[in-house]
Amino acid sequence: MLENIGHELYKSLIYDKRYMYILTGLKNTLIISLFAVIIGFLLGTIIALINDSNEKNGNFKILSTLGRWYVNVIRGTPMLMIIYYVIFKSVDISPVLVGIIAFGLNSSAYVSEIIKSGINSVDTLQYESALSLGFNYSKTMIYVILPQAIKNILPALGNELVTLIKETSVAGYIGIVDLTKASDIIASNTYNYFFPLIITAIIYFILTTTLTKILNKITGGEKHA
Repeated sequence: MLENIGHELYKSLIYDKRYMYILTGLKNTLIISLFAVIIGFLLGTIIALINDSNEKNGNFKILSTLGRWYVNVIRGTPMLMIIYYVIFKSVDISPVLVGIIAFGLNSSAYVSEIIKSGINSVDTLQYESALSLGFNYSKTMIYVILPQAIKNILPALGNELVTLIKETSVAGYIGIVDLTKASDIIASNTYNYFFPLIITAIIYFILTTTLTKILNKITGGEKHA
């Protein structure tokens, strides 16, 4: 039995340097996740601030309406397929870059709601007090509201990153060799799906568990402080 398992693992990883597929898939998964979460955070914050400014001061009405439509459309459509097969259909572009853009846009829709809930979690008296001290809306957000809002929503933002790592498993549909696609390639060569999928699942588990522990330490450390 152990000899059989060892043989299958050898075929799945060592023979013909098949572990290179796993390493390539891991690299692409991490690259897409990292840059997508940066795009998601920046764009999501902008959308949240536009909507909040519109609610508080009546500013950016058109942009706020567009932002709400953007969030609803992004959350309700398969952006990866649309961006690759429709928007960039006739453009010579790296599938990894398409993945970063697609997952980043998708993440921004969810992050905008998280940021907005964080802003709403800060007592409105602090906003009013800052204005009474002569701060405008921008300075109030930068120096008073956002630092507290980000602290309140760090666990939710961490969960979004963990979710994003797992969501990249569909990136193989547009030709990206991510972890899941790597396991498919190995399985098609060995005619054995069990070991490649188990290996991939273990890597996803290690990634998400490690990231969760790091985030828990960060948020726990801030609460302790």
